[in-house]
Amino acid sequence: MRAMIIEKYGKVPLRMADVPTPELGEFEVLAEIHAASINPIDFKIRDGKVKLLVKYKMPLILGNDFSGVVAKVGAKVTRFKVGDEIYARPRKSKIGTFADYIAIHEDDIALKPKNLSFEEAASIPLVGLTSYQALVDILQLQKGQKILIQAGAGGVGTFAIQLAKLMGATVATTVSVAGEHLVTSLGADKMINYKEEKFEETLRNYDAVFDTLGGEVLEKSFEVIKRGGKIVSVSGLPNARFGKENGSGFIKTLLFSVASHKLTALEKKHHAQYRFLFMKPSGEQLRIIANYMETGKIKPIIDRVYPFDDAQKAMEYAESGRAKGKIILKIK
Repeated sequence: MRAMIIEKYGKVPLRMADVPTPELGEFEVLAEIHAASINPIDFKIRDGKVKLLVKYKMPLILGNDFSGVVAKVGAKVTRFKVGDEIYARPRKSKIGTFADYIAIHEDDIALKPKNLSFEEAASIPLVGLTSYQALVDILQLQKGQKILIQAGAGGVGTFAIQLAKLMGATVATTVSVAGEHLVTSLGADKMINYKEEKFEETLRNYDAVFDTLGGEVLEKSFEVIKRGGKIVSVSGLPNARFGKENGSGFIKTLLFSVASHKLTALEKKHHAQYRFLFMKPSGEQLRIIANYMETGKIKPIIDRVYPFDDAQKAMEYAESGRAKGKIILKIK
């Protein structure tokens, strides 16, 4: 089958290769991939930035979510059959959606939302699960609460804004002038033009922050929340709490604790709670999200669709930071 691979870590270009079609486990389905989306985690993996969390063998097929059709089922698969249209985010040890086929555990799969094209459906799994686990599972956002969602016009931001509004929250977001119309259309209540305003000086007494940027932006987010507030980040540093909850072992947990000491100090100073999110695949949550899509409560936001051969161009555009919504690879 065709696949877009890297052969070493670093800012190396994707290369089209002919590789074996994956073998099928008894609880897995073989999915023929019709479309995949590009996410920041793809270039973080490529650059070796998640090696402490997950180690991959080279050559490596990139790609972390997709939509497609079940081509074959394992001997013990019970919930899916050949021909089913599906969408999913594979578990971290089994990534590789920039390819014609992928073998994926049935627990990680859901039926594709009926009202979405394959390209639209491929835009959802990673950002949908990330947003759901951040806002529902970790932040436990309540009706009437206030949340700051960083980078509202990005792939995760466009979904998270819609989900937060669905949950009854008041939403502020950081955005450029070019993205203001988009985030307004998605329901954002307050826009902070990050090129002209400092969100940490404008916003006060927020219940929660969903950070997608990390670094100084994450650190400044502590200025926004009220006493007892919560911050969840997908781009910050894992801390000791993450290590213990994920069974990372003593050494890794210690390393996480040392690396995140500044964030721990900010937690104590602001009487806040910081959580690092390394999203988990979930077919069950994708079924909930599919219902949101089919009932029109949340809509997909796509910036551009690239042919499979142009995967490297799509990656470069994703890294430019100019995209409003998701970038899709059309594979079939």
